[in-house]
Amino acid sequence: MAHTRTPEVLITGAGPVGLSAAAELGRHGVSCRLIDRLPARLPYAKAIGIQPRTLEIWDRMGLARTVLEAAVPLLGQLVYVNGRQVARLEMELPPEVPYGFAALPQYETERLIEEYVAALGTVIERGTELLSFTQDEHGVTARLRTASGAEEEVRTGYLVGCDGAHSTVRKGLGLTFEGGAFQEEFMLADVVADWDLPHEYSVRSTHFAADGSTDDALICVPLPGEGRYRMSMMVPPELSAEAAPTSGPGSGDGAARGDGAARGDGVAHGIAEGDGRVPELSHVQAVVDRLAPRPATVSTMRWSSVFRISHRIVDRYGEGRVFVAGDAAHIHPPTGAQGMNTGIQDACNLAWKLALVLKGAAGPALLAGYDAERRPVGEEVVGRTLRHSTQGIESDPDDPRTVILREAQLLISYRGGPLAGAPSGPADAPQPGDRAPDCAGLTLPLAAYPLRLLDVLRDRTAHVVLLYGADPAALAAAAEATRSADRPPTGLGLGLHTIGVLALEAPEGACETVANTAAVPGYRDAAGEFARLYRPDGPTGFLVRPDGYLGARFPLTGTAAALSDYLRALSAS
Repeated sequence: MAHTRTPEVLITGAGPVGLSAAAELGRHGVSCRLIDRLPARLPYAKAIGIQPRTLEIWDRMGLARTVLEAAVPLLGQLVYVNGRQVARLEMELPPEVPYGFAALPQYETERLIEEYVAALGTVIERGTELLSFTQDEHGVTARLRTASGAEEEVRTGYLVGCDGAHSTVRKGLGLTFEGGAFQEEFMLADVVADWDLPHEYSVRSTHFAADGSTDDALICVPLPGEGRYRMSMMVPPELSAEAAPTSGPGSGDGAARGDGAARGDGVAHGIAEGDGRVPELSHVQAVVDRLAPRPATVSTMRWSSVFRISHRIVDRYGEGRVFVAGDAAHIHPPTGAQGMNTGIQDACNLAWKLALVLKGAAGPALLAGYDAERRPVGEEVVGRTLRHSTQGIESDPDDPRTVILREAQLLISYRGGPLAGAPSGPADAPQPGDRAPDCAGLTLPLAAYPLRLLDVLRDRTAHVVLLYGADPAALAAAAEATRSADRPPTGLGLGLHTIGVLALEAPEGACETVANTAAVPGYRDAAGEFARLYRPDGPTGFLVRPDGYLGARFPLTGTAAALSDYLRALSAS
């Protein structure tokens, strides 16, 4: 067996979640090794919905424009029940939200992030599988099987399991995965429909039986390409599990790769492969004939499959130096396109924390904050998607604006968590733990065009302190207080490469060049939109974490104390 020393982090699973973890770690200058047991990307449009919050994350990475050029807009949903249109859901967002909802096949999402990661120097090792691992206080020893069939033992600082619903990492940690499975089976197909429905809207058409149960369903989500949709529907009797072969080609090891039977873990979730149950175009056409709101012919099928749905979540997101993210930690119905997007946020939340710990700029206790912040999010998503899958999103008791913002993942908050400072300012203003809102109308003396806050924060991997006020002298004093808090004796000595400083001058300011006065990059809140969205209570500072959430909010006169408190939380051992 070969013995090698791997880079600082080993990631198993090169789907969107594992790729996102590698991308964030690479951006932070952390070397990682990314393995995947599959020989190539799967050709299925499994996860296709991209939430506005995910696009914000990709904007910070410099990846959003590439995705937007490949994706299609998703403006809403047309809802039909028993042949009658009952709703037209418009997924409208407040004007300050920079991105809308989008749809892109998972294989395209993976391709784009893979190219981004490769540019950072990380290449996926295809056909390489994690067999087992052990850990101690200094690192993790993992046993791999490579594409050649040879076994390899590697030593790494941390292991991140992004290896899906049947995660080897989750099983190796002994995590529980409580939940259940839907009895129904479904089929997926990537096809073209020649109806005249607006392509920017998904379609959900269901049929209710006399007892109120759903006995037929068709869900169509647009994909790039004229008239192309990913359609999902119930499996007809001839394709059910009872009709599947129990022996011969297509059964046995590797069969039903997604449903758990062949993996021996009882987790019935995902796409079935190799068991002979491949829906044909006629199966899809039959459902379209029954349920489509317009007469339509489907054609040009790229792929089809049978799949199962479960809802489960782990009891903890990691232990010691080993963590799980994405489907390895939580699985649930695909309603609202929450799964991949939640996993990507898992990965980004964990990655910046790992980076600070590996650089010696934070204590190991910071990593406990991953479970504290992300597992409550996972629990909420599992519960909500389960409700929406059985009752419909239109049955949500919250007002439509709240429902849409939640689906967009813009309401996720870590308030009360280990890295959220004390609330400050107006109660309804963004508080520590909340997403840092984007805003427009920021100007520079030498720029003839306004910027968004996302433009200013793009490509930054550091914590950033935003100092807001009308007095350039007060901004300069707060900038110096930031520098002082970021030096010893905090015990970290992080330097301004870890906490950056930006001055935002209020519209009613002295119109001086803040950059010259405060010796920091200075922007003017010319449109007053920062003030409207952040609601500063007088001269105010805001600490923005590397993942775009607020870590602290404080009056400028209390800059040093607020930042020292936050840095002490980072450095806890």
